[in-house]
Amino acid sequence: MGYKSVDEVKRQMEHYCAYQERSHKQVEEKLKNLGMYPEAIDHVIIHLLNENFLNEERFAKSYARGKFYHKDWGKQKIIQGLKQHQIHDKLISKALSEIDDDDYKQTILKLIDKKRRLLPQSNTYLAKQKIARYLNQKGYRYDEFSSFLFDQ
Repeated sequence: MGYKSVDEVKRQMEHYCAYQERSHKQVEEKLKNLGMYPEAIDHVIIHLLNENFLNEERFAKSYARGKFYHKDWGKQKIIQGLKQHQIHDKLISKALSEIDDDDYKQTILKLIDKKRRLLPQSNTYLAKQKIARYLNQKGYRYDEFSSFLFDQ
């Protein structure tokens, strides 16, 4: 396998970023895996930023919407994921604002109902604990779901 020119790598990374939103961290890791030198990595990243192929705010918003609306993740798990992508706290807040409050509550209710149907005695304290653990694993905080689960 021969070495690629910086221009070839730029085009490759344009396609990589156009396919789906990417974080700076993902792009940097991809470029390192291609064996590029730090100066060349910086050059390609600056090009991608200038041509709007790479946009951290757009990535964060897309990530938050996707993880919530397609995977039913709660805000805590989304925050954790964005931090792993080294997204700044201000952008994380903007990204979370993409999630509608009513949709968030409806998703919690949907997940409670879904889990409850899988449990034999769905209204026992033990069942509610299992549901609470499930919601926690999905990234929901206790104060976000406790009133729906325990005040019934």
